[in-house]
Amino acid sequence: MSDTSRSPRVDMRRSPLGRARGLGAAHSGSATWWAHTLSSIALVPLTLWFICGMVRMVGASRDDVVAWLSRPLPLVLMLVLLLMTFHHMKLGLETVVEDYIHQPVARLTMLLSIKAVTLLLGLACIVSVLRIGL
Repeated sequence: MSDTSRSPRVDMRRSPLGRARGLGAAHSGSATWWAHTLSSIALVPLTLWFICGMVRMVGASRDDVVAWLSRPLPLVLMLVLLLMTFHHMKLGLETVVEDYIHQPVARLTMLLSIKAVTLLLGLACIVSVLRIGL
């Protein structure tokens, strides 16, 4: 008896391209690429806004900065900047780990560590901004 369950299934009626479609590394590379690209595009104007805001605050007192951040638009833009920054960082670090760490246990450990650290740092920054702005 031969073990046919382990032999690869070849459909002779399909073209080579049809057989190869959908057989990428993780079947999710394009979604990650799009998320990374869109987050980087969103970070450009947000970072420019933040730099311009901080340049305008040079020499300002703490009360002036708190008053500026207490307004709705700067507070919301600062929170979006933080969320996008940590999301972008998480995506980039996960991509590096998935590409260069080949041992499954080490990869899983690193991926979980990246998620935990970015979540904790992101929450700490958001809480800090909310305490200043509210």
